Amino acid sequence: MPRSRGRRPAGSTTREDILAAATHLFGEHGYPGTTLRAIAREADVDTRLVTHYFGTKQNLFVAVVDFPFDPDQLAGAVLSEGPDRAGYRLAQVVVRMFDDPGTRQSMTGLVRAAASEDDAALLVRDVLSERMLTPLARLLGEDEPELRASLIGSQLVGYIFSRYVLSLPGIPDEDPDRLAAAVGPVLQHYLTGALEEAVPR
Repeated sequence: MPRSRGRRPAGSTTREDILAAATHLFGEHGYPGTTLRAIAREADVDTRLVTHYFGTKQNLFVAVVDFPFDPDQLAGAVLSEGPDRAGYRLAQVVVRMFDDPGTRQSMTGLVRAAASEDDAALLVRDVLSERMLTPLARLLGEDEPELRASLIGSQLVGYIFSRYVLSLPGIPDEDPDRLAAAVGPVLQHYLTGALEEAVPR
């Protein structure tokens, strides 16, 4: 019997197929450049099935964001060589994490989305600041942990955007260990250094 025309109906793998299509398209085109219709087309389902399973594009985006680490366990990895090496270890963890193509695609898509969509920005802020960096700064016992966490976040997001979105010259092809060594001292200063040092004259 020939296959009927049109999108296939809901089945046992429909939800997973939608998630796979959304993961690919969000990573490829970012949040603003991806539509529910495009996701439905890639998953070979009717657009109404996408909204049936996930409701809105925002809900679907949050569902496919797969952080390649447990934010609650980051502090242990970063502090494994002591507080004086925490900045370098944090840089090393982030740089190496993005060596994985799947991680790079999903996280770059998330950064792109956070730049233009409130829902994505809230998600990034919650994970990056509230669950990862502020607890880490508090563990080190320094003053103003929230400010320190925000400064570190600005550095890390800037690194991700500069290397994987803008592809600024010299960064994309650089050795990962050298990049971690260059970024690490900045993160270390934000973690444990004095935030009000006098400006050299």
